Amino acid sequence: IPSVCPAVLSSEDSPQENGVHTNQYSSISPPASPVAQDEPFSTYFEERVPIPDSENQLFSFRKLWAFTGPGFLMSIAYLDPGNIESDLQSGAAAGFKLLWVLLVSTIIGLLLQRLAARLGVVTGMHLAEVCNRQYSTVPRIILWLMVELAIIGSDMQEVIGCAIALNLLSVGRIPLWGGVLITITDTFVFLFLDKYGLRKLEAFFGFLITIMALSFGYEYVLVKPDQGELLKGMFVPYCAGCGPVQLEQAVGIVGAVIMPHNIYLHSALVKSREVDRKNKKEVKEANKYFFIESAIALFVSFLINVFVVAVFAQAFYSKSNMDVNAMCNKTGSPHTDLFPLNNNTLEVDIYKGGIVLGCFFGPAALYIWAIGILAAGQSSTMTGTYSGQFVMEGFLNLRWSRFARVLLTRSIAITPTLLVAIFQDVHHLTGMNDFLNVLQSLQLPFALIPILTFTSLKSIMNDFANGLGWKISGGILILGVCAINIYFVIVYVTALNSVVLYVLAALLSVAYLAFVAYLAWHCLVALGVSCLDCCSRVSNRPAVLIEEQSEYDS
Repeated sequence: IPSVCPAVLSSEDSPQENGVHTNQYSSISPPASPVAQDEPFSTYFEERVPIPDSENQLFSFRKLWAFTGPGFLMSIAYLDPGNIESDLQSGAAAGFKLLWVLLVSTIIGLLLQRLAARLGVVTGMHLAEVCNRQYSTVPRIILWLMVELAIIGSDMQEVIGCAIALNLLSVGRIPLWGGVLITITDTFVFLFLDKYGLRKLEAFFGFLITIMALSFGYEYVLVKPDQGELLKGMFVPYCAGCGPVQLEQAVGIVGAVIMPHNIYLHSALVKSREVDRKNKKEVKEANKYFFIESAIALFVSFLINVFVVAVFAQAFYSKSNMDVNAMCNKTGSPHTDLFPLNNNTLEVDIYKGGIVLGCFFGPAALYIWAIGILAAGQSSTMTGTYSGQFVMEGFLNLRWSRFARVLLTRSIAITPTLLVAIFQDVHHLTGMNDFLNVLQSLQLPFALIPILTFTSLKSIMNDFANGLGWKISGGILILGVCAINIYFVIVYVTALNSVVLYVLAALLSVAYLAFVAYLAWHCLVALGVSCLDCCSRVSNRPAVLIEEQSEYDS
């Protein structure tokens, strides 16, 4: 093998312990900086949750409880303000007809999160750390920048969601920029809750999810959706009478549910449990319980999303601006000017959604809606900050103090958000939200391709590498999800009606597709297409040695 390729050991040279090859990926700690630090390096994983013993039990609720936490933190990305906005727009534009798309997207999300959790459990490293070791310098830096863009786009939606909620709760007294500053401040405070114990932090996230369930559940009970139509829309994969608007909305649901930074986040969160990675039985057990916990968490998030879709499907599907204007005028709402006097179909976002609920169902509906949005935005911006820390530490191998890392990751995302809040009006954020959705859709391959690549490598995953069925189905799922999101991007770009922007988009597309092709090449090598294995940095042979390994070993 040429010197630029990783050296390879035979499987005989890889020692075994309890049935697991103890190669670099199953026996070492995450990469450590060779540079000495003046202060201790504190991380989210200072405390690890112990797992109780339960000999010869097929299933243990005590063990499930010990593993419960990471999946619910991960599920918050399925409940962020971007998802809530996609839900309400889906209900208003298509009624109950796209609920099956939400269901399928959530199931696909669960399967992808399974891969992320397995990578973290088996290797003891999260996705960003594995990318740091497997990809060469330039692709690694490009990949980090792309993932950071996705985190910034998501964080902007989340922080602005909080700011909109505060604006609604204060009856307009707190401006958008004021809400952003408040959100920044309380996020810093909440992020240090894990200093009081990891389980307390996870309980706080559970409390926020409960607030969302109660808030949006109240709206659901208040509106009384047609249960027959709801079940039909959920389990009949068809959209009668749907056109381009509904198709774009369906694509938007997929893009909102499956988020790139969440793959990186989940692969890191599972490291918070005490699992002996040299013991095959413990690793297998951890994979099982993490999958069950993730399934429960995503089921809860799915129900909350269904609440939102159903409320707007029942109450506002086929409503026109004139209908809403008349009702708001009748109830004395000061926001009637948001809905022009025409017969165009009602278009809503999370701000207008609260106003419309207030007009039709009273002030209590508006304020409870705002509380739910605030919980969604606050929880998701906290998990987004954790994603930023894990991604930056993993790709760049940073060994900074805790405060410095939080400050940097928040500043990167918050600065553009604050500028938008200062120069944009709270009533006119839909265009920016569409742009941020496109931005995140473009970054999706930079999480999905690497996670399939590394979980398919026996050199990294040993006996837990993806089998042939998972390789094929995973490849098809990822190809389908990426294709749907690229379609969404194309629809957005073609609607810009600017030759200059078309040319710019074409030039950027060349570079973008070239990098995706590079990642896809590595992925195909990992999937077993050996004819493409020409000095790829990934290999499906056992026990790959990574360049500069000595730099990381302690």
